Amino acid sequence: MISPFDELRAEIVPVDPDPAFAAALRARLERAVLDPASEPVMTTTETRPAAAAATRLHTLTPYLRVRDARAAVEFYEGAFGATRRGEFFLREDGRIAHAEVAIGDSVLMMADSNVHIDIVSPAERGGPTGSVRIEVPDADATFAAAVAAGATVERPVQDEPYGRGGVVLDDSGNRLMIVQAVPALGSGDLTYASLWLRDVERAARFFGAVLGWEFAPDHGGAGIQVTNLPVHLGIWSTAGTPTLFCCYAVEDAEAAVAVVRAAGGTAQDPAPTPYGPLAQCVDDQGIPFAVNEAVGGPLRPTAPGALAYLELRTPDTARARAFYGSTLGLRYLPGTAEGYWHPGRDGQMTSPVAGLKTAAQAAVVPGFQVTDLDAALAAVAAAGGRAGQAFAAGHQRLAECADDQGMAFTLHES
Repeated sequence: MISPFDELRAEIVPVDPDPAFAAALRARLERAVLDPASEPVMTTTETRPAAAAATRLHTLTPYLRVRDARAAVEFYEGAFGATRRGEFFLREDGRIAHAEVAIGDSVLMMADSNVHIDIVSPAERGGPTGSVRIEVPDADATFAAAVAAGATVERPVQDEPYGRGGVVLDDSGNRLMIVQAVPALGSGDLTYASLWLRDVERAARFFGAVLGWEFAPDHGGAGIQVTNLPVHLGIWSTAGTPTLFCCYAVEDAEAAVAVVRAAGGTAQDPAPTPYGPLAQCVDDQGIPFAVNEAVGGPLRPTAPGALAYLELRTPDTARARAFYGSTLGLRYLPGTAEGYWHPGRDGQMTSPVAGLKTAAQAAVVPGFQVTDLDAALAAVAAAGGRAGQAFAAGHQRLAECADDQGMAFTLHES
């Protein structure tokens, strides 16, 4: 990193001090040393906690070259709520040799381009060769603020596997990745799900027609992966009861396996995967699932066709509450209907939201997000499935359906 003091360095020419000034300063210093009470106390400025946190430099600090640092500071203030740190260091020509702003808990440094030492902004060099990732609570709002402040759009905000975000260029061509902070996974949040049915290809045709899914072979052709959703979702073949296979987040896969076995379920030993240690399990009423020390964030319904809800249906809900309460650390909150429960932690629902109800046969029923429930129901019927009647539930419309292999699912209009 080029130090601003290197740019400000100039030949030191000694000068004789003004005699009157030197005498006054000497007298003041003598009074301060001999009689500190005679000197006025210097005022202090109270530092707000957020500003104090931002004064601490972290291990990595981006340092940008810009065409106009004063304008750049104003841009970052308007786009990201930056606050200025200290005064600007100026070169002899009046251009800024060093400036700092605080954004969140981090510091961004910048300086005007300097052709004399061949350090210029990306726009003057020919384009960006790197990026600055800025994590924000709301990517859409921050992206809009950045564009309003003068940024150029490179990629609009969209959902990606690593989170929701977009990319802009500031006036100097610096590439800024605006990424929405991904909530931390909690025990019992879903990390992966797949439909288990008898005929995988038939299921792909049905749900492709109803929900617009697109597919690719998975695991050497043993399954099918849905490719046009911002979350991981697959289809696998099973000879048993059609169900939604759920992979739940846990802090410690080995400890979770021990609890599953102690609670009356079965579990394989955890195996390493690209997504963290994972163990295949079956609960004490015959429902297959997995536990996973996952990284990243939970699955969230963010697009038409995405998994928006899951419902555990079981002959004994008290037994299910006891099993998943002990294995995943969940607590069940009463739903609006009698005998209906919602799993959660510390009063918060799991992600995605789930339900528990009594049914003759144990299975997990998926709920999918659609934008037009009536059109989706027509597509279910046209594809050979059973389309139920739409009904209101709170602020949304739902319908109970089944595919052409008899697998139950629900549609949720958003």
